[in-house]
This record gives sequence, structure tokens and C-alpha cells, in this order.
Amino acid sequence: MGKLRIIDILMGLVFASLLTTPVYADLDNPIDPDDKETFDKILEPIMKVYNFVKYSATVVAGLALLFTAITYMTSGSNIKKRESSKTSAGYVVIGLFIIWATPFAISFLI
Repeated sequence: MGKLRIIDILMGLVFASLLTTPVYADLDNPIDPDDKETFDKILEPIMKVYNFVKYSATVVAGLALLFTAITYMTSGSNIKKRESSKTSAGYVVIGLFIIWATPFAISFLI
């Protein structure tokens, strides 16, 4: 049941990113350079915010991985604590993968 939920979340994120991907209906006519310049100016602050969030989340994820590693090493023979640490580390890695792979997936789809 836990794996099904992770797959559902990942598929939901993929579909959400597909919905936010721009679609060009007329591919025969090239984009006007003035329009592209205007779009790039609008997109610049959005990308700055995205990059700030991405790198901040990476730092937080690194600290979370460090904490889960310390918890795992100090758990001794407590099986429940060890499994909880492994699960937390897995979620952190999945979250990092989503954060870093989404721009590549969107650029691939465009």
C-alpha cells in the first residue's frame, strides 16, 4: 500500500507538470524575437525564485539525510527506529529527485 501511494504521488506530479507545460498550436510560424525577449524577462524572476527554493530544499534534504543517518547509526538493535530512518531517507531522496528532475522532464516534453 505504501508503494502505491508513492507511485500515485509521482504520477500526480507528472500530470501536474504536463498541465503547466506551454503548448504551441502553430509550429509552422516561428516565435517573434520581441515576444521571446518579453517572455524571458517575465520568466527571469520566476526562475530565480525556483532556483532559490530548489537549492534551499537541497540543503534541508542534506540535513535531513544527515539526521536520519545519525538516527540509524544510534538506533542500536531497535528495529522500528532503523526502519523509520530508512523510510525517511527514501522519501528525502525521492523528493530530491523530483525537485531536480522536473526541469529536465519539462524541457524534454517541450
